Amino acid sequence: MNELRLGNWLAVIAGAMLLSGCESAADKAANVFPGYAEGEYVRIASPNAGSLTTLAVKRGDTVAVNAPLFVLEQENERAAREEAAARVRRAESQLQNIRTGKRPEEVAAVQAQLGQAEAMLKLSASELKRTEDLVASKFVSPAKLDEAKSALERDRAHVAELKAQLSVANLAARPNEIAALAAEVNAAKAQLAQAEWRLNQKSQRAPRAGQVIDTLYTAGEWVQAGMPVVSMLPPENIKLRFFVPEKQLGVLKLGQDVMVNCDNCKPVAAKISFIAPQAEYTAPLIYSKENRATLVFLIEARPAASDAALLHPGQPVEIRL
Repeated sequence: MNELRLGNWLAVIAGAMLLSGCESAADKAANVFPGYAEGEYVRIASPNAGSLTTLAVKRGDTVAVNAPLFVLEQENERAAREEAAARVRRAESQLQNIRTGKRPEEVAAVQAQLGQAEAMLKLSASELKRTEDLVASKFVSPAKLDEAKSALERDRAHVAELKAQLSVANLAARPNEIAALAAEVNAAKAQLAQAEWRLNQKSQRAPRAGQVIDTLYTAGEWVQAGMPVVSMLPPENIKLRFFVPEKQLGVLKLGQDVMVNCDNCKPVAAKISFIAPQAEYTAPLIYSKENRATLVFLIEARPAASDAALLHPGQPVEIRL
């Protein structure tokens, strides 16, 4: 009797263990979903057209950030930059010139003219004195006195004019003229910045580190403006896509950890980065309990950049929650 009771207990325990194992396997399968890796490619282009002169990379290369990728012909842009730089230098020279007044040579010429005029003024004053004495002695007519007075006033006015010219020669230009030339300098600098930008755009560098997936032109070909020349895939741009049934959507959240398995590679950790707001596939009828199971939602997860290098776009993977 005891042996029969012991056998019954062993059968119950074995059955319980078998059921437990089946449930565990079922739960395990319910948390595993097929998916695939996908890449968000970075396509590098120039906003300007031109002939491709240098292609510094080839398909499959791994490049660092700011590594040179390609160069388009630059002769026209380089000439435009030199022209803009010359305009800046000319405008700055003109502005400096009007701020400092006339040149020293021009000031010296006015000073020499002023010295001559002052000498003429002294001579006219002496001539007037002699004429007054002669008129008083009645040796000359009073008309000569009027001529002497006129000559003195003329020479005095000439001296005053040259003194005014000398003062103006030492002054800078009027504020409005200075402001106008300063605006021309700023406009010339803006044109130079535009010319330099256009020149720099003819030479493209890697915006991020990653692998060169494809090169779309060869050296010597004409590249239209805005057409990609190099296609890159940074590791952080690799993501995983899989679909979960509607009944399991409620347990998922952004930032949740998942494990990724693929053929002949070690498991990779990832975090859920996107949960679709609506179903990818919908039932054709009302959402009954029966057809609600056909609803699936797109989920995206992103591995760390160091682990993403182990995955390749299009590669099938297995996602485990």
